[in-house]
Amino acid sequence: MLKKVGVSFLIVLLTVGSLVIPQKANAAKSNEATRGEFIQQVVKALNLSLSDGSTLKFKDVDKQLAPYVEAAVKAGLVHGRSTTEFDTNGTLTREQAFVISARAANTDKTYPMSLLDRFKDKRNFGASLRPEMAKSIGLGLMKGYSDGTAKPKQAVMKNEMRAIVNRLLQVSQPHPEEATVALRVMGTTDIHTNLMNYDYYQDKVIQDYGLTKTGVLIDEARAEVENTLLFDNGDLIQGTPLGSYKVKEKPLQKGEVHPSVAGLNALKYDVMSLGNHEFNFGLDYLDNVIEGAEFPVLNANIYDEATGKNRFTPYVILDKEVTDSKGVMHNLKVGVIGVVAPGIMRWDGSNLKGKVTVEDGADTVEKFLPQVQKEGADVVFVIAHSGIGDEVHDKGEDDVTWQISALEGVDGVLTGHNHALFPGDFKDVKNVNSEEGTLNGTPVVMPNRFGSHLGLLDYQLKMDNGKWVVVSVKGSVREVHKDSDKVNQKVVDAVKEVHKETLDYIRTPVSKTTAPLTSYFGLIRDDSSIQILTEAQKHYVEDKIKGTEYEKLPILSAGSPLKFGGRYGPDYYTDIPAGDVSIKNLADLYVYDNTVAAVVLTGKNIKEWLEMSSGAFNQVDPTKSEEQNIVNENHRSYNFDVIDGLTYEIDITQPAKYDSKEGKLVNENATRIRNLQYKDQPIDPNQEFVVVTNNYRGSGNFPGVRDAKEIIFYQDENREAVIEYLETIDQIEPYVDNNWSIQPVKGAKMIFETSIKGKEHIGDDTRIKYIQPTKEGYGKYELK
Repeated sequence: MLKKVGVSFLIVLLTVGSLVIPQKANAAKSNEATRGEFIQQVVKALNLSLSDGSTLKFKDVDKQLAPYVEAAVKAGLVHGRSTTEFDTNGTLTREQAFVISARAANTDKTYPMSLLDRFKDKRNFGASLRPEMAKSIGLGLMKGYSDGTAKPKQAVMKNEMRAIVNRLLQVSQPHPEEATVALRVMGTTDIHTNLMNYDYYQDKVIQDYGLTKTGVLIDEARAEVENTLLFDNGDLIQGTPLGSYKVKEKPLQKGEVHPSVAGLNALKYDVMSLGNHEFNFGLDYLDNVIEGAEFPVLNANIYDEATGKNRFTPYVILDKEVTDSKGVMHNLKVGVIGVVAPGIMRWDGSNLKGKVTVEDGADTVEKFLPQVQKEGADVVFVIAHSGIGDEVHDKGEDDVTWQISALEGVDGVLTGHNHALFPGDFKDVKNVNSEEGTLNGTPVVMPNRFGSHLGLLDYQLKMDNGKWVVVSVKGSVREVHKDSDKVNQKVVDAVKEVHKETLDYIRTPVSKTTAPLTSYFGLIRDDSSIQILTEAQKHYVEDKIKGTEYEKLPILSAGSPLKFGGRYGPDYYTDIPAGDVSIKNLADLYVYDNTVAAVVLTGKNIKEWLEMSSGAFNQVDPTKSEEQNIVNENHRSYNFDVIDGLTYEIDITQPAKYDSKEGKLVNENATRIRNLQYKDQPIDPNQEFVVVTNNYRGSGNFPGVRDAKEIIFYQDENREAVIEYLETIDQIEPYVDNNWSIQPVKGAKMIFETSIKGKEHIGDDTRIKYIQPTKEGYGKYELK
């Protein structure tokens, strides 16, 4: 089993702050090593990477030496005498040199303090440095004098410096007879059927993501290292119209290979673990998917309810043939355990309840580790479809990668689910080392989503007393080549037929609209493009909550103008012309890849939600006659939720109650939401409602929403809910029920800016008046 040692000797080179560099009138005597010379020699010997030295703040380091000092400082090897002085020509004592060398040695072995007893002057060793001095003696780095002294405060001579550096190299690198094995584990996660580099909603080729793009990175990474493995972390079979096509239009048949699996087969994946979205379409469908895989498909924390046994293969031990640095072949046993977020029982309970049970992911890994080790695994990896999480462990929570990485015996983790990057994001999480890509000292990678990145876990292994141990390890991620149109042809060939069928599918009209659907005035008045979304969401959840404890609660639905210019430019608005509406048009109605969520709230909670949303507007002073811009540019349009099923007005003469960015209370007594009613009666603050929204809002920290009694996450995208709704009606007849409005302010000239194209869609609304063009593509309007 791999023993967790320091990630590499590069990061355990730490200078002790208590080391005092004595100054001499002439420290640069010809036979003495200077501080700068020693650092330069050590950096060269350890082959630390060099930059241009520009990050240094020391004023006494010349340009030639600066890259070496910079590398040493970054590696934690040495500090300056002050923030501006490095003391390049200062004397280096033997004690300092041996302490630094001991910490640089690539070993975690400890040595007894009794080793110091061999020197008559041991009392001269710094008290805090004695363990490191004992280590330097035990490693053979420090040699004493014939008189039995160590002379720790004596200056290091140049010939001694060269000897010390040579000894450091001998203990820091594998001995010539100890060949090493370079092992690279590559990983993908949350592909979500983004197989081709194609945006089906915009109906165009893109270069930002897709397995065809990731496949290029995989080929490159394989070419760099002889010994490689390739893992996938699930959420593979759902997420784009291609996935929907293989469920609803041309369902996967028994014996047929799912296109997502075909893509992984083409790239010769070694292992896959199941993600939560693998359960969206039921267990029978999933079983058909797994049958087509030419690699093991794992999950350890899902159990058959009837038998209590694992529903899927919990782990695998791969017999991996590897070649060492001398060209000798070895058999490396690689253990892999897979777990998924227990939230599948909430998100897909209709498919799973009564059939399976799910255990905590971290507890499951801890349970199976001894078994995997007993069966001879030399290294153990965990594929966890679980977010990073933190040091607090609530049993059954979804994000437990933190706990998994802390388990002794876990040598690396491929994680996902958060649709984020690691290393990169999560820098504030405890025990994260972003530079080395480790969490709790264990290498971890989370390669974002949709195949935009490839995760890499790179190891140097050597045999020690019959066991493989780590020499060095690093976790990193690589982004696809956005500036290139190169793709992996093996993936293209594997999925090109279903890709073509999907294109025909998305271009097929699913409905018609009798009038345009636009969002040019979505922040100013009730909007038909939001109305169709909120109706679709309500229709979706009405069916989902049948038979639940919330079936009899009133259902409301929240939506926002997701496309409203701003930082994205004057063309960033919903604009669907009258006529046919196809699936690809739904990107205009709903631009984000959100999934449906529902929150159980009281009338009081809903009032606070709307108060937060109304922060989209600047406060208007009714005593001023000059123009006042009413749109708050610091409040994102997607955070302006309107809630259909209620009626209310917004009084923007009042200050905003909450801060637009974080939802902090800033004006406790402010009340912008007026005449809030349900069924023509003032809303009961204690009445409970089900409010349909998206996973972004449901999992966020919005006032009101954060006090929800219950949050129910569903696995279908909001766009899928719209598609299902459109299939139930003959055509869209855009309308608005004007359930909300901004109150008029007598005497104030309230202006706002939106696309100049909006003037063609004012209609018979007498409250909105077009004034003039402003900057390119935009126009100024007045709200009466």
